[in-house]
Amino acid sequence: MSTLNEVIDQLTDQLEKNLQHTATEFSRIRAGKASPAMLESVMVEYYGALTPLSQVANVNTPDSRTLAVQPWDKSLIRPIETAIINSNLGFAPMNDGEFIRISIPPVTEERRKELVKRAKAESENSKIGIRNLRKDANERIKKLEKDGLSEDDAKVGEDRVQKVVDSYIKKTEDLLENKEKEIMTV
Repeated sequence: MSTLNEVIDQLTDQLEKNLQHTATEFSRIRAGKASPAMLESVMVEYYGALTPLSQVANVNTPDSRTLAVQPWDKSLIRPIETAIINSNLGFAPMNDGEFIRISIPPVTEERRKELVKRAKAESENSKIGIRNLRKDANERIKKLEKDGLSEDDAKVGEDRVQKVVDSYIKKTEDLLENKEKEIMTV
């Protein structure tokens, strides 16, 4: 029976990672409020290597509509500015020699609807991942059954897998619901 518990534990760990990934992806969907997570994907040319912005500068939000980027090395102001422009995030950075400021424009109703669609697509991708993890766990239970696990224990295991999966689908839907509210709040 312990191997059945191992299958459930592995599934839970994988589902937790899936949920964290979805939350991270949601944090990248900007809804008009400035967030340092908006710049997580920006890579800066630093001594010939592409380096994440967070490793060469401090990114913070002085207010809800502004991002401030303060490089640790002043010579990086230009490369950081270029990296932000080239990242296709739709930002227009302003460089004052010490900081780079980015004003986050208010989001239009049409853009909000696009962002909600993007969040729903990300949620659906997460659910597809959850279903694939369920399939893998059920296949491992069937293999355990062939290796001597009783039919009743296998059935109990599949029921437990389904309960765990259902709880993570609910958590994903809750994340989506919260993100939709955040996006549609003007």
